[in-house]
Amino acid sequence: MRPMTAVIALFALLAAAPALAENSLRAGDITVHFNALPTTTLTPEVARANGITRSANRALVNIAVRQGEPGADRAVTAKVTVSATNLAGQRVELRMREVREGDAIYYLGEARTSGQETLTFDLSVTPEGAERPIRTVFRQEFFGQ
Repeated sequence: MRPMTAVIALFALLAAAPALAENSLRAGDITVHFNALPTTTLTPEVARANGITRSANRALVNIAVRQGEPGADRAVTAKVTVSATNLAGQRVELRMREVREGDAIYYLGEARTSGQETLTFDLSVTPEGAERPIRTVFRQEFFGQ
């Protein structure tokens, strides 16, 4: 599979998976889309082509930032920071990386999980040209091996 096709397959999976509900937050004309899923939901080819570690004990965080009205919006670059905190209060900053595919821009990061675990993700997204970040928090439960 060519890398370009693998990126398209990755984001088609992220957008289409009904059990992995996507969350979004609108602030003015900016919409931040965010979700987290076990990396085992990715095919080995898609994970490899996108540099993602596929494991029962890893989660993928995906963030997209869009500007404009839905249907007529466009991807925008942003400074994205994400931290993950487990129920024991252990917190880790995720290393986020930007992925571009045509006109699409995504920010991906990976978090380690252990067994059945609930992670709380703290997001801070500052779109290019914005003075203040957009902040939100979401929780996701994972079931490791």
